[in-house]
Amino acid sequence: MTDTSAFPDPTYRDTVLAPLFDGVKAHYAAHMGAINRAHLVMLADTGILTRPDAAALAGALKEIDAEVDIDALTYTGEHEDYFFLVEAELRARLGDAGGALHTARSRNDMDHTLFKLALQSRSEAILDDLRALTAALIDKARAESDTLIVAYTHGQPAQPSTFGHYLAAAIEVLLRDIARLEAAVEALDHCPMGAAAITTSGFPIDRARVADLLGFREPLLNSYGCIASVDYVTGLYSALKLPFLHLGRLIQDMAFWSAFEVGQLYVPNALVQISSIMPQKRNPVPIEHMRHLASVTVGRCDTVVNTMHNTPFTDMNDSEGEVQQAGYAVFDSGTRVLRLLTAFLPACSINADRVRANTDAACITITELADTLVRNEGLTFRQAHEIAAATARAVIAARQPLARGYDSFASAFYTETGRQTGLSHDAFEEAVSAEAFVAKRDRPGGPAPAALASALDGYAATLAEHAKTAAVLDQRRTQAARTLDTAFSQLMES
Repeated sequence: MTDTSAFPDPTYRDTVLAPLFDGVKAHYAAHMGAINRAHLVMLADTGILTRPDAAALAGALKEIDAEVDIDALTYTGEHEDYFFLVEAELRARLGDAGGALHTARSRNDMDHTLFKLALQSRSEAILDDLRALTAALIDKARAESDTLIVAYTHGQPAQPSTFGHYLAAAIEVLLRDIARLEAAVEALDHCPMGAAAITTSGFPIDRARVADLLGFREPLLNSYGCIASVDYVTGLYSALKLPFLHLGRLIQDMAFWSAFEVGQLYVPNALVQISSIMPQKRNPVPIEHMRHLASVTVGRCDTVVNTMHNTPFTDMNDSEGEVQQAGYAVFDSGTRVLRLLTAFLPACSINADRVRANTDAACITITELADTLVRNEGLTFRQAHEIAAATARAVIAARQPLARGYDSFASAFYTETGRQTGLSHDAFEEAVSAEAFVAKRDRPGGPAPAALASALDGYAATLAEHAKTAAVLDQRRTQAARTLDTAFSQLMES
């Protein structure tokens, strides 16, 4: 049977090839230009191409950049993809010599190099936003280091702490998330170019030269892995998922704290929407947007990682064009979360009156009363706990603050021990004060002022190291771009 059909089938063209072509236009055209220039410089440096032939190709590439309006291109099927369109333009200008640029390379190693370059810029930008959020939280934690809050466990009031101490916990997680993401981004710093289709090349290529010109730290060593290993994708999106999963928990606390019944967090008017029918309502709607955007970002990360599941360990489209482009939505929604949260949290404040009321209503300083009895009265903690529990039950039943429960305490003490307490009324009030509770928690990592200040200083130093790492990387990328421009210009002049 004779097959008279011509490639591409119209449906395949419209459902696969055209969207991929548009994706290249949107995301990879500039990176492909850089790869073309770097590869050509290497071919000339190694003598694989003569300087005159390389110079002709360089001139043609420059003409194509100047004359071809990439944004105006529409996929027709005349050329299979953008790569072949560029090669056709080279051949139109240089004849058969236009095909020499593809010596010792393949679309396979080019594709994964393109994907890594596209992910580098996006990953480094979102790391900038994560560091900006962390810096804002450190500043807010310092400003709120003495601001009392009710800390909750299992959704119930538990103990007093400070807003600064709470934020410090979130800062620690963010710093670990940044470190995990930096480690994942490091996998993007190894260049696949020179792997060609699978096994490198019989030509005397200089893989390190291309890697250097493109701003990579070094080539990815194993050529099979260059086109088959997708851990740079799965590792990156696994690490990207975590800050948004973790920040979603913080955001959910903001929803709980700002609820009318709790009222611990005050959201300023600029971040509140009013009901269209109920004029008394203050709806902190940005919290909901941050929560759903964080969840969407987590889901998009999972989509990319799960697409790689049970795929063959080889070059495959499952890890390429469309799934790569789908992953870029992670950076869009993730960036929105980070920037909104960076503006939102510093603008919020704690409602001291509601904190005090909830502290009194829930008896949350009672643990320190038990601790004081162990220290001052020589009781075991279990004895002290029983006395504290009886005191708490009495004041809650009487709907009175714990500070006014001295008589109930003294009675419970006598019932448990058979003797009168040596704790004075003033000492009792000090033991159950929220301020004293926090001040006594002065161990490393606690909310007391000195302990918290020391922790925040450490976080700021760690963040500065992360920023320094980013600056060094940015400097290397900038220098590589200059080196490539210079080498390409010199090539055209030869």
